[in-house]
Amino acid sequence: MKLVSFESAGKTGIGCVDDGGAVHDISGVPGMASDLVSLIARGDELLPKIEAAFGQGDLPVVEESRLLAPIPNPMRNIFCVGKNYHAHAEEFHKSGFDSTGGDTAIPEVPIIFTKATTSVIGPEDSIPASSDATNSVDYEGEFTVVIGKGGHRIPKDRAYDHVFGYLIVNDVTSRVIQKRHGQWVLGKSMDGFCPMGPWLVTADEVGEIGHLRLATRVNGELRQEASLQDLIFDVPTLIATISDCISLLPGDLIATGTPPGVGIGFSPPKFLKPGDEVTVTIDKLGSLHNPVH
Repeated sequence: MKLVSFESAGKTGIGCVDDGGAVHDISGVPGMASDLVSLIARGDELLPKIEAAFGQGDLPVVEESRLLAPIPNPMRNIFCVGKNYHAHAEEFHKSGFDSTGGDTAIPEVPIIFTKATTSVIGPEDSIPASSDATNSVDYEGEFTVVIGKGGHRIPKDRAYDHVFGYLIVNDVTSRVIQKRHGQWVLGKSMDGFCPMGPWLVTADEVGEIGHLRLATRVNGELRQEASLQDLIFDVPTLIATISDCISLLPGDLIATGTPPGVGIGFSPPKFLKPGDEVTVTIDKLGSLHNPVH
């Protein structure tokens, strides 16, 4: 099932999307939550009700709706993983912007950082590259895990039991600010630097993720293309690593890293500029499109 947050006639709501792309309002389902994080926390109870109502044709279509980020107001920062594709780790290490230190490009353990909740924007919203005075804004298409059942010290062999679904994030980054501060939070957390969407797809609809492919295009030019099989640290490892230190909560987001082909991988770098358009596509998750201003 594809779940969305939307705006229509000045009001916001949550819904599901049919195969034709129409948004259906789920607010009338008995006992329905008011936002997707609350729905996720009660997923075992509410998803069967939504599916039944949808199957019976009881969910009205929302006319002239605008999609928001699926989780427009996360409860806390988005967990992110740095240097998690072999080729991108090499690309980033050689770029001159890598401040992680060390002589080797491939990390021995996952590199975890966060993006502020205030960086989240939705599909078709504009990425504010003009707000970065360093003119070094880069794109990073990422497959993102949505936690369902929370937990502490989740073992790898039970990690997928804690996954509610998946969505796309573009981990937009100011490279100069990222390098200048010797850590990544500020350069990646500027307002508008976390496009998310277009919807959240439940885990049962996606199935096995290893065969999925990610592609990022800038102005139609293919920049990134990779299989999720190329991840250095897989989803169970990431869930186990984070939850070993920090209890995961329903609605938490884990952006799993970006493949090669980012702007700093080119010579000279191909940074985003006003007027550009970025589209990140992942099999079964759709396409996240954002203009740049």
